[in-house]
Amino acid sequence: MAMMFGFFVGLILLGLASSAKFDELFQPSWANDHFIHEGELLKLKLDNYSGAGFGSKSKYMFGKVSIQLKLVEGDSAGTVTAVYMSSEGPNHNEFDFEFLGNTTGEPYSVQTNVFVNGLGNREQRLNLWFDPTKDFHNYSIFWNQRQVVFLVDETPIRVHTNLEHKGIPFPKDQAMGVYSSIWNADDWATQGGRVKTDWSHAPFIATFKDFEINACECPVPVEAVDNAKKCTSSEDKKYWWDEPTLSELNFHQSHQLMWVRANHMVYDYCFDSTRFPVTPAECAHHRH
Repeated sequence: MAMMFGFFVGLILLGLASSAKFDELFQPSWANDHFIHEGELLKLKLDNYSGAGFGSKSKYMFGKVSIQLKLVEGDSAGTVTAVYMSSEGPNHNEFDFEFLGNTTGEPYSVQTNVFVNGLGNREQRLNLWFDPTKDFHNYSIFWNQRQVVFLVDETPIRVHTNLEHKGIPFPKDQAMGVYSSIWNADDWATQGGRVKTDWSHAPFIATFKDFEINACECPVPVEAVDNAKKCTSSEDKKYWWDEPTLSELNFHQSHQLMWVRANHMVYDYCFDSTRFPVTPAECAHHRH
């Protein structure tokens, strides 16, 4: 996927915002005093007073968002570090990465979720195949009118496919901001809330670098239909995310996703009959 995305980014650059510098794309949302800037690195701090968060200065439709992140080291039980995209309002759309801390030596879990028109409850959870606290790894969301793809180091870990032809809504008409935060969630984050945050190990630090947004920047406020039209290819303009080869995973990516699901997935809402006695409609039709 890296080669394919790189090819089209180089070929067609209409309507894109791209940068690797935090201050050009983002601004603190809360707890400015819990931000630590060290050269190219940004650190967010969680202690027993506060967590911290930031958000993009602009909103976007379609394209790719990537952030390099090194997660909280050691005993991170009870903490959550999130990277997500979201629109605003009660009927918002949202794509979530939530990294769930754990006790020292236990695997870090990443939970993804997709909200469409204000409805979520589409959680999938997997244990990462590496230690995300030892080095930086790249976490990305790719979004076009056909699919939403969650990627870890360019390996797809989840695909949410457009199934509007089956009567299932798909998030394609609301511009979204890009956000990240760290906070205490020991009521649910680690082993269902059984393991609490040990504040003697605070501060808990998540470290970020290399922020990149290759997406269609949307003026605010603009009607949704106008944003969708602006960010969709036409005879007059072509966008890289609309290329036919990006309408679904290629053969290699499909095998990568199957490997992730077979070896690392620990929870999928589609198979939770206690929560969903009737299988959610999109689960019956998704190929992955």
